Amino acid sequence: MNKIIRNTLESLEKNNMVGYFVNESSELPALLSQLIPKGASVGCGDSVTLEETGVFEFLRRGDYDFYDKHQLGLTSEDKQAIYLKNFSVDIFITGTSAVTVDGKLFNIDGNGSRVAPMIYGPPCVIVVVGVNKLVSGIDAAIERVRQVAAPLDAKRLGKKTPCVTLGRCIDCNHKQRICNSFVLITGQFAAGRIKVVILGEELGY
Repeated sequence: MNKIIRNTLESLEKNNMVGYFVNESSELPALLSQLIPKGASVGCGDSVTLEETGVFEFLRRGDYDFYDKHQLGLTSEDKQAIYLKNFSVDIFITGTSAVTVDGKLFNIDGNGSRVAPMIYGPPCVIVVVGVNKLVSGIDAAIERVRQVAAPLDAKRLGKKTPCVTLGRCIDCNHKQRICNSFVLITGQFAAGRIKVVILGEELGY
């Protein structure tokens, strides 16, 4: 695993992204405090990893202008407004579905509100990922996300899609399908715009 992590970090650098490694979640706040200036506007993508590591609470308690999509009482219109604001925040922080050893990020998204700001808008994107998301290549990334992550996420979201019952993807055409946008980020024009933090723990799915 150490070799896989090292190779992944080196590959991210070659693809104009910056890679970091921290052993465990307790070390994450110190790094985020360095990466996110006080007073910065911060948006977020939906992420079990960020929830598990306490990142959302870190942002709520910190000296940041946090556009919190998870706060209670938000209407669908409120969330839509936050999604649009995320294009102009100073920092966008999110998880990712898979990271390949050759330094590429792969995601499947439902409405695009997570992957769109990763691609364009915010001058800085921070991606937090557990070692369980590291894969050998694109084919492995697609297999992992479709057969492992997407069914679990659909279940978490209370969807009625076939994968929730079957525990695997059958490439359905269900009206509640969450596998709508398949996005592969292979590099960046702006060096260091995307910063990938790999945690030495299995997090999210």
